[in-house]
Parts: sequence; structure tokens; C-alpha cells
Amino acid sequence: MRIALAGLLVSLALFVVLVASPVRALESNAYRSEALTARLIVAEAGIAPGSRFLSAGLKIELEEGWKAYWRSPGEVGLPPEIDWEESTNLEDVEILWPAPTRFRAFGIENFGYAKQVTFPLQLQLVNSDRSAELKAIVNLLICSNVCVPERFELTLPVPLGSGVDAKAATEIATWAARVPVAGTESAIAISGAALKQGQVFVIQMTRPSGWNNPDVFPEFGAGTVFGAPDIRLTDDRTGLWASFPILALSEEQSSLRITVVDEDVAVTFDDVNTTDLAPSPPYVSETSQDNVKFFLIILLSFLGGLILNIMPCVLPVLSIKFGSALRNEDRSVSQLRAGFLATAGGTVAFMWVLALAIITLQTLGYAVGWGMQFQNAYFLIALILVVGLFSANLFGIFEVSLPSSWMARLSGRFGRGYVEDFSTGALTAVLATPCSAPLLGTAIAFALSGTAGDILAVFTAMGIGLALPYILTAVWPGFLSRLPKPGPWMMSLKIVLGLLLAGTVVWLCWVLIGVTSPTLTGLVLLGLGLIVPTARAYQVQPRRGLLWGMTAVLGMTLAAPALLPNRPADATNSSASYWVEFDRSRIAREVSQGKTVFVDVTADWCITCKANKTLVLDREPVFGALGGEGVIAMRADWTRPDATVQSYLEAHGRYAIPFNIVYGPDAPEGIILSELLSVDAVLEALSTANLSAVRKR
Repeated sequence: MRIALAGLLVSLALFVVLVASPVRALESNAYRSEALTARLIVAEAGIAPGSRFLSAGLKIELEEGWKAYWRSPGEVGLPPEIDWEESTNLEDVEILWPAPTRFRAFGIENFGYAKQVTFPLQLQLVNSDRSAELKAIVNLLICSNVCVPERFELTLPVPLGSGVDAKAATEIATWAARVPVAGTESAIAISGAALKQGQVFVIQMTRPSGWNNPDVFPEFGAGTVFGAPDIRLTDDRTGLWASFPILALSEEQSSLRITVVDEDVAVTFDDVNTTDLAPSPPYVSETSQDNVKFFLIILLSFLGGLILNIMPCVLPVLSIKFGSALRNEDRSVSQLRAGFLATAGGTVAFMWVLALAIITLQTLGYAVGWGMQFQNAYFLIALILVVGLFSANLFGIFEVSLPSSWMARLSGRFGRGYVEDFSTGALTAVLATPCSAPLLGTAIAFALSGTAGDILAVFTAMGIGLALPYILTAVWPGFLSRLPKPGPWMMSLKIVLGLLLAGTVVWLCWVLIGVTSPTLTGLVLLGLGLIVPTARAYQVQPRRGLLWGMTAVLGMTLAAPALLPNRPADATNSSASYWVEFDRSRIAREVSQGKTVFVDVTADWCITCKANKTLVLDREPVFGALGGEGVIAMRADWTRPDATVQSYLEAHGRYAIPFNIVYGPDAPEGIILSELLSVDAVLEALSTANLSAVRKR
């Protein structure tokens, strides 16, 4: 039987006002541990004649740093459970849940209470003409740096009598006032809600008086877990938009319930209806950026793009740049400048295309991240074909060019050769995107959590940094005069550059195997093998049949992912046996047992990740430290789209990989490492996260 909350508050307030003489407080025995003190309290002094209801509370006082959980605890944790079976003269008990706060431990989102909480209890008695004995067996999980399950019994005899204890009544009424009211009793309204393919939940709400510092807590069955939300407000602060990644979806789903908390206001909406069409986010993010920070981020974006030129992933990119320099050697100074500026323009233009694609996807409610295009099979196949044709071109098999009619039109408008220069710049940017250079992660995180203007500004600065070698060569073309004069050595160099691009094709095929399957990758290589000789034959003797045949093979190759079942190969992240599959909920459990957890988020398409693995993680002394006693090494594979990994990165304000973090008893929030790992940095983080383990050694 559900008792109206408003009636509870009114009755308690009247009791406090009307009772002038103090009465003996009804309190149970107190349970005490190193982390908490718990007791039952009752507002009434006894069971009044004709009354079958009592207002009670489970009062829990937590020591500093300890937290208890709400009815929906979040990613990990357990709600309090109370067993009343051994009570006498007790028919029913309803527990009311004060609005929770969000807190993070070990990078995991949880909901609950710190310092103190009193759960209001509505007790319904069997008879009002005899005493009762309350026996509550409480199971309570509390967490700090470690999690401790508490189990205790509280006993409270309730005699016949009348009156009210003002202190207990005030305590219960105070916490009852924090229980969310029903949505029908509030001016807050839900204007749209959507579950997108079971991976993302999006909701839109309005508050006429304006939002202050809102938080939203969705509930969709005991087994459904939501990740950290992206909450944004409209410019006038009356509209709220929130997006939640769904980390786990229960097979036995209950009705959707939404609780929104905004400082001293809390509202719960039951039985929320959803659609498949997600509400669009507001244009402006809730987080405002000051000008100083903005210009600092732009500087970081520029430097990050510049550093990409010397990252491990850009060896094939450098070959394209050098090949471009050789090709432009015989041009006039003005042609050299125009050619290199066209190449720089291609680099920046691709960054603009990428920025516009991200803005579009965000507007549609999708989660995005740096390098995520390499999770798409169609993108990978197209890139394999393009890079493969460039490689064949360097080997002298045939010349890569557009149809003569197109070249004539484009050359008349832009000048002969500049279209190829522009394309080279775009391909340079494409092949550089799997890397995350130092400084780049901060800039990308700012952009993807900001406005469309932020995204365009950051990606423009990044593109200019990446294109700086082209720009400098255009400004000082005399640099090319220092290169060796053209000669027979250039043929050998073209073969070397062709081999580098062929190696890039092999790497892209490895990535495609991880995203799809070896069978599909083999068919793509077969398609490339048919296209190259057909293109050569067409250049020797142009025939319509060859052109149509090449087009058909190209079309079937690009359509291969849709024609074949997607059977991803099992990812073998490392030959080392100590690596375990990433389990976000396991982090807290392992750290609570005094262990150190090292998390490595990687992907087959992330060359910086591969460099970290080869140069640091798989070499001594780091190799031995990660496999040592008391250390859990987790590896999260982001080769294919994974909402769990995506939300984990976003919880740490990251949208790019590699991402490495170390948790331990002395670092429950984690120690985030640089994109480029070093032996000293990894070993120091492992030691800092668990100082007690270091002392024992």
C-alpha cells in the first residue's frame, strides 16, 4: 500500500508543531563499524489508538570518504536490502528513496549518498491495539577505496502510546522532503525520449523557470546499466538534452523511469514512452569556454597537427610528401608554390570534411571519436583501393589519373597537376588520422564536447599544423634546390616509396580483418588485383568493355561488406597470457582487494597504440611489471564500434586512443598516462597507484 508523500510531510510537520512536551525517543540499538553507524528511528512515541501507521527511518551515518547506494546504484554496487520477516504486528513496509547524487570511483559512475542518509519508512501494522517489535536485517554495501558488505540486525520495540518525538520527526521529514515528487506534480516536463538501437538513450526535458545544475538518472530494469551522461542546456537554460550510452541492456526490461535532480528540486517520471527518433541536442553545450582557454586549445590543436608529421603512423605519409616534392622539382617557382599550397589545401579540406561529418553525427545524436572512421568497413575498403593504386603507380604499372575529359575541365579551372596535389594532401590527412599525438587528445576532447564552432576551429588548426611542411615549402621553394638532382636514383626511390605504400595496404588489410573477416579481406585484395591490370590494359588500349569491367569489379569490391555475413575474427590482443578482457565493473572489485589495474584501450587501426605495445608494454621491465603479482592488465579493443569502450573514454574526457590509465588503492580515480608511453612513466604510475604494495617488496 503506497502512502501519499504529501500526507506524510504534513502529518510530521503538525506533530512537531503541536507536541509541546518532549517524549522518549524511539530508537533501535545502534550498529557501529569502522565505516558507519546505523539505527532505526520512529517519529511516534508509540502506537496510538486506532492508528495502524508509523513513520520511521533507517538512519545511516557514514565516515569520511564512504558512500552508500541508491535503489539504482549505477554501473556497480548494490542497493540496501531490509528483511522484516522476524518483526511482529507488522503488515507492510515501504521504503522511500531520497534523491541521489552522482559520484565516480575507479572511472565508474555510481549513484548514492555520502556522509549521512535517512531512508524514510512507512510502516503499516496488523493491529492498532497491540504493541509491535521491529526487527530489520539490513544488507548494505558501502564503498570508499574498497567496498565492504555490511550485514546487521536492528531491533526496536514499539509500545502502545501517543505523542511524537520532535527530533526524530524532523529528521524523517527532512529526508522525506528530498524524495522526488511525481512528474504530474511538477512544472518540469519530458518533451522527447528515444532508445537508439539499444545502444544510446536520449531525453529532452523543459523547465520553465530554468535549469541550474541538473542531473538525470534513468532506470530501465535491474540489469540495464547507463554510462556517464552528456548533458547540455539551451541558451535560455529552460531546455535540457541528455544522452546516455547503454553499457548493458537487461533482457527483462521494466518500464522506463526517469529521475531528474536540480539542486533542491527532484522529480520522478514513471512509465516514460520512447521512440526511435532521438531529439537533436541544443547547439550550445552546457560548458562555456573562455577566450583564453579557447586560444590555448587552438594552439594545442596546431601543435598536435604538427607533431603528427613525426608520429610512427606517418611513414607512408612522409613517402607521399617526398614523392610530391620530387614530382614538383621540374616546375617553375610559381608552379611549385601553387602545387604545395594545393596539397596543403587538400589536407585542411579533409579536416573540414571530417569536422562537418562529426557535427552532423552529433546533431543526429550519435557518439563520435577521433579515428572512428577506421571502424567502418566501407571506408577501409575504399582506402585500401586508393592506397593500392597509388602504390601501383609508384611501381610504374600505370599512371593514376582522372578521365581525360575530367582532367581537361579541371585543368582549365585549377591548372594541370593541382588536382593531384590536392588529392595528395587529402590522402596525407586520411592516413594521419589513426594517430593520437601528444597534445592532440586535449584538443579533440575540447572540440567534441563543445559547439560546432569549436569543432571547426580545432580541426582547422589541426589541419594547418599537419599541412605546415607544405606551407613552408610553398613560402621557401628554394628548399627543393637542396634535394639531389633527378636521375636514375629516382627510379629506385619510387620503388622504395611504392613498397612503403604497399606495406600500408597490408596494414589496412590487417585492420579490415579485425573489423570484418579474413574472407572479406581476401575478396577485397582479389578485387584490387583485378582492378590494377585492367587499369593498365585500359591505358594501353582504351576500350569501353575494360572500363565497364573495372567499374563492375570496383562496385562489387565496395559492396562486399553488405553481401557477406560479418564474422569478425577473434581479437588476439597480446601473446602475453596475463592480459585479460576489459571489464569496467571489475576495476572496483580488484582495487578494493588491494590490487593494481592497468587499462590499455587500443585498436588494430591505431598505429600509435602498436608503437606503445612494441616499444614499451611488451618489453622489460614493463612486461614483467604488468604480469607481476597483484597487477591486473586489462585491454579494451576498440577496433570495432563498442559503446562500452566509447562511454569509458568519454567518462575520462577522451575521444581518441591510445588511452592508458592505472588504478590502485592509492589512485582510485586513476592515473592517466600520455599518448606516447615511456618505461619510466608506466613504472612510476604502477608504483604510485599502490604504494603499500611497493613497501612490501
